[in-house]
Amino acid sequence: MGSRRSEALASSLVTGINHAMARLVDIWDSIGIMEEQRIERMQTVKKYIEDLLTDMITEEESLRHRIKTSIITTRKQLETLCLELSVEPYKVEEDLTVLQLEKNLRCHLEALQKEKTERLRELNDLRQQDEELCVTLCATPYYIPSGSMPSRTQLQELQEHIKKLSEEKESRVKVFSGLRKDIRRLMDEMGHEPETSLERESVCPDTDIFLLTHENIQALKLLLSQLEVKKESLVSARDKLKDRAISLWNRLSCPEEEAKEFEQEALTTLSDDIRRWQCVVDHLEVLQRAKLEEVIDKARQELVVWWNKCMFGPEQKEPFNAYFCDDNYTEELLNLHDSELLKVKEFYKVARPLLENLEKWEKNWALFQDFERKAADPNRFSNRGGALLKESKDRAKVQKLLPKLEEELKARVDTWETEQGCTFLMKGQSVMEYISRQWEEYRSQKDKEKNERMSKKADSTLFKTPSKRPHGPGSSGMTPNKIKKTPNQLSLRTTTMSSSASSVSSTFLCVPGKPPLSAKQRVKTLETSSVPRTPLQEFNSDKKPISITYSDFTSQLSQKASHDSVLNSTVKDVL
Repeated sequence: MGSRRSEALASSLVTGINHAMARLVDIWDSIGIMEEQRIERMQTVKKYIEDLLTDMITEEESLRHRIKTSIITTRKQLETLCLELSVEPYKVEEDLTVLQLEKNLRCHLEALQKEKTERLRELNDLRQQDEELCVTLCATPYYIPSGSMPSRTQLQELQEHIKKLSEEKESRVKVFSGLRKDIRRLMDEMGHEPETSLERESVCPDTDIFLLTHENIQALKLLLSQLEVKKESLVSARDKLKDRAISLWNRLSCPEEEAKEFEQEALTTLSDDIRRWQCVVDHLEVLQRAKLEEVIDKARQELVVWWNKCMFGPEQKEPFNAYFCDDNYTEELLNLHDSELLKVKEFYKVARPLLENLEKWEKNWALFQDFERKAADPNRFSNRGGALLKESKDRAKVQKLLPKLEEELKARVDTWETEQGCTFLMKGQSVMEYISRQWEEYRSQKDKEKNERMSKKADSTLFKTPSKRPHGPGSSGMTPNKIKKTPNQLSLRTTTMSSSASSVSSTFLCVPGKPPLSAKQRVKTLETSSVPRTPLQEFNSDKKPISITYSDFTSQLSQKASHDSVLNSTVKDVL
């Protein structure tokens, strides 16, 4: 359709030129222009038309050349941009005119140039953020070669890098803020003025003064730990001054109205509180110097209390000779007592868990002995209202608890001695030796009580010799052939059997008139039923250190009970 229109237009152009020439000829005819002049004029018209067409053709040829040149240039630029932007080369469509090809190439080039501009702008923005974060965090910036065009992948990786740095910054800011807050709080509590540049910067309100580096975080953590140690030291110093003041106040028996210093609340800062208690201590020490003898006596009483708390024995008390000095009450003597008090209190503080366990064992040991005494009391069966049942349950509970406490004590003592490098003494003895002696003393006491009961029981079986039977009228002059044996005619013989561990008195009875062999058989019976020597008895016979626990004691006690039952049955058979 387009070609037909152009052909029609060309045909109309030729027709128009022909009509124009015809009119020119008519005009020339009417004017009377001769043929020669007409030819000249026609040549002029022809030349004008040809020049015009030539100019037009030249312009169009130039346009075609420019379009072809543009295509070549655009293609080269597209190739370069595709390489820079890391995109696939542009594929030219087939069967396109030169003008359409140039237009397509030019539009695609403009699109790639726009993308390049956007990438460069995005790169600059991201680089600026990355640099700021890296400076703040002292981190390494994401590397993109200078002057190169970043790819979409590189830009995405840079964004991820910036995101991670931003999260790290938030995390560090949180840590920094917490550390600086704690440091500021500790300084305020202690009344501590910043001394170093780090301390001054840590309390400065300007949050951007610190670079959020790991080194700075560690420096702030170290500063915080130092301040915490200093606070603990100040609290300890304050508490010592307070304890000292209370001790002096108690020693001096100060009036109640002067106790208002002890009732006051703590001041704003630890430093102010320490100064306040120091003034109180200084004042009381001045009063103390005027009452040295009375104060030293009270210091000794207090020392005895702490010695008892620490379960010290004579061997641990004797090295402090100043306690036994009766005269020459001086400040030096008082200082010695105060130093000893501090030493004993420090020992109690370190050994307190172990001492509390020992107190618990002693308390249960006393309960166990009390239950054993009640068990030996025959009147306890007259109790009603469930008291006997409760006592039995409590006794069983204590019997189970004692061995557990002893095992726990042994483990704690071993740990303490390993850590402290010295033996832990309880009333001058090692803990397990002390416990073993308690058990041995208890066992000896039980044996003693048992022997006393056996002796009393044997004594109660003795009968008095009966008086002569009076002779009646029917019996005068009559001598019976046999005399009937009566219980009153029994005579008592005792024999003592000894073992290597302890002496046990065993009693047997024989009837007069029977052969002595029966008595010997009874003695043999008693000897064969005597208790075998226990390992503890063998150990004690060699005079070695005693080592007995609750489980050993109960085992030996059951053996003793078995022996007692055999012995009692034997005595009953004899009787």
